[in-house]
Amino acid sequence: MFELAQLRCFTTVATELNFRRAAERLNMTQPPLSRQIQLLEHSLGVQLFNRNTRSVALTAAGRAFFIEAQTLLERAHQAAIAARRFAEGDIGSVTISFVGSAVYEFLPRVIAEARQNQPHVKISLTELNTYQQHEALRARRIDLGIVRAPLLQPGYETECLVREPFVLAVPSSHPLANARNISVQDLDAQPFLMYSHSAYPPFNELLTGMFRSAQVAPEYVQWLGSSLTILALVNAGMGLALVPRCAANVVFKGVTFRDIDLGEGVQSELHLVWRSDNDNPACQMLLEAIRAAVKAEGV
Repeated sequence: MFELAQLRCFTTVATELNFRRAAERLNMTQPPLSRQIQLLEHSLGVQLFNRNTRSVALTAAGRAFFIEAQTLLERAHQAAIAARRFAEGDIGSVTISFVGSAVYEFLPRVIAEARQNQPHVKISLTELNTYQQHEALRARRIDLGIVRAPLLQPGYETECLVREPFVLAVPSSHPLANARNISVQDLDAQPFLMYSHSAYPPFNELLTGMFRSAQVAPEYVQWLGSSLTILALVNAGMGLALVPRCAANVVFKGVTFRDIDLGEGVQSELHLVWRSDNDNPACQMLLEAIRAAVKAEGV
């Protein structure tokens, strides 16, 4: 089988139709150049040039091979460029999963930033709850996860991206919508919409634990899997809810958001998780883009 070096020698001679000039272009002497052409012809089993002491001309087979040789060299060149760009993270693909509430503010801004900085990297998005994302990472179905709880196991990296308080979502007709100050005790015996343990274990455990510690017992009317669904039911007047502050970007005419002090440590968090052995260069570049976007916005 012929080599790329032989193709370069052939195409240069075919272009110059002169071994001396071709050798000068290739920065080599004529005897090694002639030897490369002979090896190529032997490998192909055809004569590529008609040559004598005064002239060099392509044979019919040489003319046909010249077209294909140029294509092969161009493809090799593009392959080398692609390999370098992939190694630098400039091209490739990254699969990101995220919890639903991340789309309210954080994720769209980060993805827009990443696409601007890495326009040739394909970013695939999929919405999964935190537990599903942990499983997807173990199965290598995703590169990065944006979750509510870190994955504190050997072989995984976790980085807290966002910390923010919860706010109280109240039907606009409810008395608490216009109250001067609201405390956790004001939620005692109130109809309450809570994150379900199966879909949102971090929020479920955090908020129900907070209520127990405060000796407050809301009347749980629904256990739900997303902030958007919870806010839709608040809008329908079915109850109150605690949601991350970013969820207040979702506008419902019948929902009022109020600040509430839930005590130290009761806050919403977003964590970035990935496998320690992930060697996808585009993933590493996207990690840096996410960090930069968070830092720039002061999220």
